[in-house]
Amino acid sequence: MAERKIRALLAKPGLDGHDRGAKVVAHALREAGMEVIYTGLHQTVPSIVSQAIQEDVDVIGLSIMSGAHVPICRKLMELIKNERLEDKLIVVGGVIPSKDIPILKDMGIKGVFPGGTNFSDIIAFIRENTARN
Repeated sequence: MAERKIRALLAKPGLDGHDRGAKVVAHALREAGMEVIYTGLHQTVPSIVSQAIQEDVDVIGLSIMSGAHVPICRKLMELIKNERLEDKLIVVGGVIPSKDIPILKDMGIKGVFPGGTNFSDIIAFIRENTARN
């Protein structure tokens, strides 16, 4: 029986209108053999969580360029807990100052990938931190 592919949901929360990076990461993950659902621009945190549930994803990835990563991630992690989705791998990328990485990790964000991160590092992190049954 074939192993199920890792399923990743990539989302652009808030009013940020720049999604080139998210699309390129989505392409890299697909090329690495993962199934990727890209939600598009201007998503709300509740809609991201709802789509993650509907799609039964293993990974929820946010791309945030607006500088609002801390409040957005705080809201996301609250909903993740309320929906009992703590088994999902949560990752964030975009414009993330190094001083904010410990704050995000303390919230439960497992992977933080500032702009310029190599795709191979993102792919390896996801593979190492998701378990397919």
